[in-house]
Amino acid sequence: MFDESTPTKFTPLQQELLKLYAMEINNEEMKEIKQLLDQYFLERLQKKVTQSSLKKGYTQEDFDQWLNDPEQ
Repeated sequence: MFDESTPTKFTPLQQELLKLYAMEINNEEMKEIKQLLDQYFLERLQKKVTQSSLKKGYTQEDFDQWLNDPEQ
């Protein structure tokens, strides 16, 4: 098992993931865990994009214009 007292260059997140991966889990469980992590990071990204857009005053029209502008 992963020994927390051993000095490493791993971040706290990496250390937690190593503990998780040391467990006996099957491929389906691993797939579910990856999906949970994907969903978590997607939600964080969406929140940051929304906050930034609100702060800068961007609207849906701005995004649509950027997406449809061939010079962008």
